[in-house]
Amino acid sequence: MSLLVVGLSHRSAPVSVLERAALSADAQAKLLQDTLAAEPAVEASVLSTCNRIELYADVDKFHAGVAELSTLLAQHSGVGLEELTPYLYVHYEDRAVHHLFSVACGLDSMVVGEGQILGQIKDGLARSQELHTAGRLLNDLFQQALRVGKRAHSETGIDRAGQSLVTFGLEQLAAGRPVDVWAKDKRALVIGAGSMSSLAAATLARAGVAEVVVANRTLERAERLAQILSEPGGTGVTARAVPMDAVGGELTRADVVVSCTGATGLVLTEAEIRRAVEERTGGLSLLDLAMPRDIDAAAHRIGGVRLVDIESLAEASADAPMAADVDQVRGIVSDEVAAFGAAQRAATITPTVVALRTMAADVVTGEIARLDGRLPELDEKQRAEITQTVRRVVDKLLHAPTVRVKQLAAEPGGAGYADALRTLFDLDPEAVAAVSRADLNELNEPVAKNRGRAS
Repeated sequence: MSLLVVGLSHRSAPVSVLERAALSADAQAKLLQDTLAAEPAVEASVLSTCNRIELYADVDKFHAGVAELSTLLAQHSGVGLEELTPYLYVHYEDRAVHHLFSVACGLDSMVVGEGQILGQIKDGLARSQELHTAGRLLNDLFQQALRVGKRAHSETGIDRAGQSLVTFGLEQLAAGRPVDVWAKDKRALVIGAGSMSSLAAATLARAGVAEVVVANRTLERAERLAQILSEPGGTGVTARAVPMDAVGGELTRADVVVSCTGATGLVLTEAEIRRAVEERTGGLSLLDLAMPRDIDAAAHRIGGVRLVDIESLAEASADAPMAADVDQVRGIVSDEVAAFGAAQRAATITPTVVALRTMAADVVTGEIARLDGRLPELDEKQRAEITQTVRRVVDKLLHAPTVRVKQLAAEPGGAGYADALRTLFDLDPEAVAAVSRADLNELNEPVAKNRGRAS
């Protein structure tokens, strides 16, 4: 296993750099394709959220891999390599596994314990599956990360250590007041209809806002979200959808605005917000959860406007208390990293063991055929009994060494046992490689099914 991750997050880089380095969906796809085209990488996945960009790869050379992945991140983010490098972190092999598992559990989130990261890991896995850039290692890694994250949330109280970024942001807007008291009977405008915007709309509805207006570039998605919110089985709030060009007018009526789109430029400029404030009475609360930002940071200078964005959330979260459950989650992560490493090391010898047993079966078949030529008078019952006996002898001879070699291979430093087995039994390297290719083909066939199972 030669797992490498190169990335940057709110822990390593200022928000201004993260904002510039943010990758669109198309840019992520191109980054994955270019990573596979680069010589050191044979698999690649991207984890991109509002406060992290990470490129995972299976590489055959560490230093070349770090150089190539860093260069690719710089090229596709548009931030020069010289400027980006001081903010990049690198994790390799078990440390890379430990990092992703910690991320999945919410330990590395801006708000410790938040669970939204699991959906983002799932999206990263689905994207690399669709583009066929994830092989055995990254499929196993990301799917196990999802399981570890779910285990942490179900077995510990990590959820009490923090909330979603949406809830945390609304609490910052409320400035110490309970959100359900602060938001009650307000009019809310939600810009965007993705997962984060949908969560914000639902959270505001449950907090008791009088109305939720959803604006999105694709009106149908906004209408779908508004319908879900207004249904009795949903939140039951009064909700309606508007096109993006109606946002200016809605600003004059809204009390709280949450924006989280995938736009590369500003959605709300200072001038637009200033005009809206002049036409309305009362204050205006703005929550910007987008990266890069949707709302002009200069809006905080406008009288009566309160703006909370990713940068201010990062500053506020630095003072958030850690829950006692965090230590328990760290223990889970350590145990799971050790188990994953052992499983991956053991898996490396499986193709060799399968090739050995296939060779043994071929030898048995050949010897039984020779016996038929020498003793043609054997009846079917006698032949079947001899065949079964020979197979039992071979199975018993191979059982102990193959079981033991799998155990030894699972231990740190056990990678050499596969080589020893191939040498001792003079196995054809192509036969071993054929088993590996068959396993990989089987893995890549049900991509659509895998996307559903990753949840």
